[in-house]
Amino acid sequence: MKQRKLQNIFLKAGAVLIALVFSISIHAQNNQQARKILDKTAAIIGNKAGASANFTYSHPKLGKTNGSIAIKGTKFYARTPQATVWFDGKTQWSYLKQTNEVNISSPSHTQQVSMNPYTFIYMYKSGYQLYSKTVGNNYQIRMVAQNKRSSISEMYILINKDNYIPAQIKIKQGNQWSTIQVRNFRTKNLPNNLFVFKSRDFPSAEVIDLR
Repeated sequence: MKQRKLQNIFLKAGAVLIALVFSISIHAQNNQQARKILDKTAAIIGNKAGASANFTYSHPKLGKTNGSIAIKGTKFYARTPQATVWFDGKTQWSYLKQTNEVNISSPSHTQQVSMNPYTFIYMYKSGYQLYSKTVGNNYQIRMVAQNKRSSISEMYILINKDNYIPAQIKIKQGNQWSTIQVRNFRTKNLPNNLFVFKSRDFPSAEVIDLR
């Protein structure tokens, strides 16, 4: 009787172990699949010549706005009706139309992500668990920060299966989600001076150096 109980215990323990190994294997495969998809997306978005797109940004507290963005490596130039931002990879200039001010800063990684949603093409390579599934004609990639204190705790990226171009990016900061709908993405040759503020174009603006 006692021997039969021991056999049952071992059988149950073995079944749990097999299920756990199977689960880990599935997760590892999912992680690899997500990484391969993001590798292809990063190669397109991060091409050396540059790329541009139009977007709609939505936030529960900040509302909704339309704009355009140009990127080249870590550089970006974003414009909305309310503001224009230049970032040359080190320095950021933010022009606020309402106050006619230009703020100069050296943004943190978190601040860069807030202004440039394509920063995920560098983020996914470390510090995040990756998951993928198919949603219609898109891959949905979920990025979950391994460090619970990370300023970007979670991201969802909807990527077209045919061309590997993102159609939507959702970012969670704190308890708030922001959503960026992307359209008209295209690669193009962009000059480096596009990502640098030119004071002659805003002669009456007050320049405030926050560095």
